[in-house]
Amino acid sequence: FKTMFSFWIFGLCNNLGYVVMLSAAHDIMAEFDENNDSLEEIKTSYKRECNVHGTGAILLADILPSIIVKLLAPFLPLFINLRIFLALTASALGFLLVAFKWNKWLIIVGVIFTSLSSGLGESSFLSYMVFFETKNVISVWSSGTGAAGLFGSFAYATLISVGLSPTITLLSMLISPAAMAVCFWLLVEHPKIRKEEVYLEEDRPTTEDKHSFKNKLKLIPHLLAVYTAPFALVYLFEYYINQGLFELLYFPKTFLDHHSQYRWYQVLYQTGVFISRSSMNLVKINNTWLLAILQGLNVILLTFEVVNGYMKYLIIAMIFILWEGLVAGASYVNTYRRIASEIAPDEREFSMSMNSFWDSIMITLAGSIALPFHEYFCKLKSPYS
Repeated sequence: FKTMFSFWIFGLCNNLGYVVMLSAAHDIMAEFDENNDSLEEIKTSYKRECNVHGTGAILLADILPSIIVKLLAPFLPLFINLRIFLALTASALGFLLVAFKWNKWLIIVGVIFTSLSSGLGESSFLSYMVFFETKNVISVWSSGTGAAGLFGSFAYATLISVGLSPTITLLSMLISPAAMAVCFWLLVEHPKIRKEEVYLEEDRPTTEDKHSFKNKLKLIPHLLAVYTAPFALVYLFEYYINQGLFELLYFPKTFLDHHSQYRWYQVLYQTGVFISRSSMNLVKINNTWLLAILQGLNVILLTFEVVNGYMKYLIIAMIFILWEGLVAGASYVNTYRRIASEIAPDEREFSMSMNSFWDSIMITLAGSIALPFHEYFCKLKSPYS
């Protein structure tokens, strides 16, 4: 039980900083714009209520560093204690730098530290969990990552709504790396892994490196075609929606202002993610390409909404966003479930870690696409006015 609980906490806390930074993205960009008089001329050309810098800018700072980590991690030794120590240190530094807002560049550095922490933590835990006898660690980890989205976005939106400053709100998140440290070094019953083990049990991989760098590269085409391609497309579509369209889905005649609508969109999306990521033992979906197609349809529908405003009511948009989260979470948990059950035991550690690299690539691509589309949509007349 202690190990299961700990892996749920790992999933929750490892992703918490990443989620909080995205939930705060609209506020961070607004502060940048307010403190820069040279941007006022640009804003006068907009026909919507927009930040000059879209929230995709924070997404890029929140994901690019983790790409480097996730690319290198599968090819490096799994020194799990050192990796987790570095991840927790980076997480704490990230929260502190963003919270105190000494200047805008240190805020970006803080977001980068958060990204490094999340990327290193995810790639390390995914590789490490294949050495545990029970594969339920994957289920509870996935549930924890979903809970991170829900808890992080909800906590940030709620604390800001009741009047706490962003600084106090972000400082309160320092409990996250502390909780991970307690669970990892005090609660988890770590598996006994020996380098000298040269046999391969049916359901448990050995740490012996049976694959050279060249042989590991040969695994990638099959991994991409069967597992990673649909998984990565879902990430591309969902993050284009979240960082390219959420800010523009603004319904003015409601009880929520623009900033609040953005925050609660994040909460609804993360609610859907949490529900579906917690469903591995209840609902199994092997056709992950279907999930990619469904998320692609969501992109089309919500882009059309931003341009034409056919939904009319905030509640309809919220339902679509909840559905988007359900599809996203289902893709995550079912992809890793399939890798853990279908890939040969001695290839799982590499496959789990490498798959996590490709979601970061697609998130980066989504942020890059979101920036020019944000600029274009801001110059279109709002269908909601």
